[in-house]
Amino acid sequence: MNDLDLFSDPYGDGQPYDERYGRRDQRRVRRRQKRRRRNGRAAALFAMAFLVAVFGTGGVLGYAWLDNKRNPPDYEGQGTGNVTVQVKDGASGSMIGATLESHRVVKSARAFVKAYNKESRAPSIQPGFYQLRLRMSSAAAVALLLDPKSRAGNQITVPEGRRAVELYELLSEKTGIPVKEFQAAAKKPEALGLPPYAGGKVEGYLYPGRYDLDPNGSAEQILKEMVARFNEQAQRVDLVGKAREAGMKPATVITLASLVQAEGGKPSDLPKISRVIYNRLEKGMKLQFDTTVLYALNRRTLTVTNKDLEVDSPYNTYRYKGLPPGPIASPGPDAIEAALRPEEGTWLFFIATDPTNKLTEFATTEEERVRLEKKFRAWQKANPGQ
Repeated sequence: MNDLDLFSDPYGDGQPYDERYGRRDQRRVRRRQKRRRRNGRAAALFAMAFLVAVFGTGGVLGYAWLDNKRNPPDYEGQGTGNVTVQVKDGASGSMIGATLESHRVVKSARAFVKAYNKESRAPSIQPGFYQLRLRMSSAAAVALLLDPKSRAGNQITVPEGRRAVELYELLSEKTGIPVKEFQAAAKKPEALGLPPYAGGKVEGYLYPGRYDLDPNGSAEQILKEMVARFNEQAQRVDLVGKAREAGMKPATVITLASLVQAEGGKPSDLPKISRVIYNRLEKGMKLQFDTTVLYALNRRTLTVTNKDLEVDSPYNTYRYKGLPPGPIASPGPDAIEAALRPEEGTWLFFIATDPTNKLTEFATTEEERVRLEKKFRAWQKANPGQ
C-alpha cells in the first residue's frame, strides 16, 4: 500500500477518510441542534415566566401609584409640638404645601394641596409667620392657617422717607429688640448684603414697604431682609443700567432719590422736584434744602432757623454745592423713578405752601419764589406749633 492509499483509507476498513469524517460531523451537528432546541424551550418558558412577573408586578405597582395619587400620604389628627413657618407673599397652595412638608408639618405637599383645594377660603391665607404643629393632618393645617390666632411675629409697614435711626426705633418698638442691636448690625455691611455702591452704609438702602418679621429673628436678620428687598427692586428696575444711561452712578441716583422723597408731598410732585434738583445742579446753584440740614442735625421740624443753617456738615446744602455725600432717607420706587426720569420744566424753586394738604408749588423766578414763601408763612401763622 502506498502513501496515497494510506491517506485514502487510514483505518483499513475500506471506507475513505472523508466519508468517515462526514458521518461523524453530522452526528455532532445533530447533537448540537438537540441541545439548542432544549435550550430554546427553556428560554421561552423563562421569558414567559419573566413577562408574567413583570406585568403582574407592574399591575400592582401601577395600582399603588394610582392609589397614592388619589390618596396621597397624610398624617392624622391635630399634631403635636410647635413650629414657626413662614408663608411668603404670593405663595400658591403647592408652594405652601412644599414649605409645610419641609418643616414636617404635613406628610406630603400633595395631601396639603388636596385639602387646600377643598377649602373655599384657602386662597385668603395671608403671608406671614404662623405657629403650627408637627405631623398635622393637611385639613388641620389649612384650618390653622386660616385662624388669626395662629399668626406669629409682627407685621410692620416701613414708611418711605424714613432715616435709618428712625427705622431702628420703629423696629425696636415693634420687636422689642434694643435699638443698639440694630445700630451694631448696621456696622456689618458684608453680613447685610449691601450693594458695593452703598459704600458700606445702610442709609438709603433699607427698602420701605410691608414686612412680616420673624418672631425669632435678630436685628441683623431684619436689616438683611430689608437690604435684600432693596437689591431685588434694584435688579427688577435695572438700577445700574438706567443710572449708566442717565450718566450717573447708582449711589448718586439713590442719594438724589432720597432728596426727592424727603422733599416731596404727593407722588405727582416727585418728578418736578427731581427736575428742580437737576436744574440747580446744572446752573451751579446750591440746593439749599432744609431736609439735608435737618438730617445733619438729626431733627424733624418745619422750622429751620438761621443758626441751623450754619451747621458745618457736608449735608448742609446751604453751605456746600452739589448733592450731599449720601442718601438722607430710604426712597421708595416712585422717588427712584423720578430721580432717573425728571419731568421736563424750567423750575428752580419749590415750596410746600400747605403742608397739611401736601400742597407743593413750583417757581422759576426769584419773584415767584418770594410769593410762594409768603404763602407758606401765612400757613405757619395759621398753624402755630407745626
